Amino acid sequence: MKMTASTRLVGDVTIVDLSGRIVLGEGSAGLRDLVRNLVSEGKKKILLNLGDVNYIDSSGLGELVAAFTSVRKQGGELKLLNLTKRVHDLLQITKLYTVFEITDDEAASLKSFSPAVWSSPLPVAYMA
Repeated sequence: MKMTASTRLVGDVTIVDLSGRIVLGEGSAGLRDLVRNLVSEGKKKILLNLGDVNYIDSSGLGELVAAFTSVRKQGGELKLLNLTKRVHDLLQITKLYTVFEITDDEAASLKSFSPAVWSSPLPVAYMA
């Protein structure tokens, strides 16, 4: 099953829903082109939903790392969402689990892109 992708915008975060296999050839090239196009459109907050990705080969891993690097170079963020067990295990074995910010909760992922907001003003020290 080849990789398919659809994008949706939630606030200023672009969620890319991927499914299928990210492998050498069409899958990895498609991911590369998609991320490149998003960044060129000024979309710098990207969340890759991998919930329906059932297989990633070494070329696909390379494309994930390349996408992460190119988004970072443009001052953006790329995060991963909903890893399948197989993809999760692969990222653990390759130690890439420590590179990406990964969650299983879309709402939490979306919030993680936003800058921190203080719930109350900072205390002000006065000198007498």
